[in-house]
Amino acid sequence: MLARSVRASGALLLRGSVQASGRAARRASSGLPRNTVVLFVPQQEAWVVERMGRFHRILEPGLNILIPVLDRIRYVQSLKEIVINVPEQSAVTLDNVTLQIDGVLYLRIMDPYKASYGVEDPEYAVTQLAQTTMRSELGKLSLDKVFRERESLNANIVDAINQAADCWGIRCLRYEIKDIHVPPRVKESMQMQVEAERRKRATVLESEGTRESAINVAEGKKQAQILASEAEKAEQINQAAGEASAVLAKAKAKAEAIRILAAALTQHAMGVYGALTKAPVPGAQDSVSSRSSRDVQSTDASLDEELDRVKLS
Repeated sequence: MLARSVRASGALLLRGSVQASGRAARRASSGLPRNTVVLFVPQQEAWVVERMGRFHRILEPGLNILIPVLDRIRYVQSLKEIVINVPEQSAVTLDNVTLQIDGVLYLRIMDPYKASYGVEDPEYAVTQLAQTTMRSELGKLSLDKVFRERESLNANIVDAINQAADCWGIRCLRYEIKDIHVPPRVKESMQMQVEAERRKRATVLESEGTRESAINVAEGKKQAQILASEAEKAEQINQAAGEASAVLAKAKAKAEAIRILAAALTQHAMGVYGALTKAPVPGAQDSVSSRSSRDVQSTDASLDEELDRVKLS
């Protein structure tokens, strides 16, 4: 049974290779220019010439002359950028999800000799290489990374194709994944995950808004308290300054009253002393005594007034 399956697989591979060879042979034999001695090669084309069955040279664009019978145009290679649609195929990701994926391949023939003699069918070979490389690269990524790292996946496929196709004279310019189809159940679970992520983001945004609002309210209360304390401080400073000014004014008034009282006492004492030290004159002693008593009474009255004013202040 196993041998039969192996023989069947070998037959399929042989059939595929025969079909590819048939396509290449038909491509090489049909539509090729005939040797008319004088040939005009179009721009961006390379004509591979064989002489007596062996490679002779590559005709450049413009006028070329060949030898009849001996020279034969074996291959015509286009040097323009070639676009190849990579058929849809199935691939398994790192987390065992089967995907259906297809793409577009952009390549250019850099060496017509290698493209003619290095591989049987360049386009078919590059297409198969792109499919196998795509399956290999997808097997290294999980489903989420396949969608997030699409550009890096394309770049990795291009690098892998260029390493393998260098001996074919072909350079892959870029590879683009067209569509990625996931199974329906996986698609539903992804949709549920997206909705859950959106609800999570909405909850986070709402909580952040509440937090910002609470912070703004607290900051406003803090500023209000700071302003109130600064106003109270300024009021206390002004009140203390007023009380200090009042005390200073009272002290100045008391000092001035004491100075006036001291001057009055000094003047009164000096007057009494002068009256006592003067020699008495006959007949005038009574008048002096009466005048001295009047001065003493007036001085006492003025002193009493000053004392009353000091007490009131």
